[in-house]
Amino acid sequence: MKNLLFILMSSSILFLGCKENKKDSAADQDITVEANDTAEAISMNEEENSEIKISPIEHATAVLEWNNITIYIDPVGGAEAFEGYKSPELILITDIHGDHFNLETLEALGTDKAKIIAPQAVADKLPEVFTPQIDVLSNGESKERYGITIEAVPMYNLREEALKFHEKGRGNGYILTFGDQRIYFSGDTEDIPEMRSLKDIDQAFICMNLPYTMTPESAADAVLEFKPKKVYPYHYRGKPDVSDVSKFKELVNAGDSNIEVIQLDWYPNEAY
Repeated sequence: MKNLLFILMSSSILFLGCKENKKDSAADQDITVEANDTAEAISMNEEENSEIKISPIEHATAVLEWNNITIYIDPVGGAEAFEGYKSPELILITDIHGDHFNLETLEALGTDKAKIIAPQAVADKLPEVFTPQIDVLSNGESKERYGITIEAVPMYNLREEALKFHEKGRGNGYILTFGDQRIYFSGDTEDIPEMRSLKDIDQAFICMNLPYTMTPESAADAVLEFKPKKVYPYHYRGKPDVSDVSKFKELVNAGDSNIEVIQLDWYPNEAY
C-alpha cells in the first residue's frame, strides 16, 4: 500500500507502512516491527475491544475506521486515492483551500449517504444537493455522530504576512473522541493560544509548512506546552520548501522526553 495503516486494537495501536499500489484492509493482522521501521506499536486503552484504523492518504487527507464507521478527513485526490476503502459515514473538512476541500472528489466518491461536518465557509461552497448532509460547526462547537464526539477548534494564522491565508473563525481543527481517547488534527494553523491550551490529547497531528502555517520551531514550542502523548508531523509540504520534521522531533525530544514524536511518510509519491 502506498500509505501507512494505523491500527488501534483494545490496548494498542499498530502503525503499518509500505508503498504498494493497493491498501491492505486486513484488520486482524498481528504485526510487530523493529523500532526503526516505519511502524510503531502504541499502548492505549479502548473501550469494548473496538479498534481504530487511521490511514494517512496524503498531506492533510486521512481515513479513520472505528466500529464499522468510516471517516474521511479532508478528502482530496479523486476517487482513486480512496481505492479499497469503504464509503464514509462521516466526512470532516477543515477549510476551503484545495488541499482540504475538493468538490470533484466528494462527487466522485459517491458520498451522498455521509454526514459532512464543516465550517460555514465550506458549507457555502457546497451545491444545494449536499445541504441535507451538512452539519455546520463553528469554532468551539461539537457534535456527536455514531458514538464519536467531534469538536471544532480554532485554526488560524498569527504572523502579519500570513493573515491572508487563514483568518480566525473561518476554518476548523478537530478533536475526535473515541471512548476515552482523543485525537487532534490541527488543520492549517500557527501555534495559537487555543492549541497551546488543549488538554488530554492522546495523539496530535500537527501541521508545519511555510508560508501557510508555522515553522517546525513554532510547532514544537506549542506541542511542548499542551503535551500530547504522541505527536505526528503531517501537512509539512510547503512552497517552495518542505519543513524539517527532523528538527521538530529534535526540539520536542529535547524539551520533553515523555512526548513521543513519530515520523511518518505523508507523501508516498514524493522523495521526501
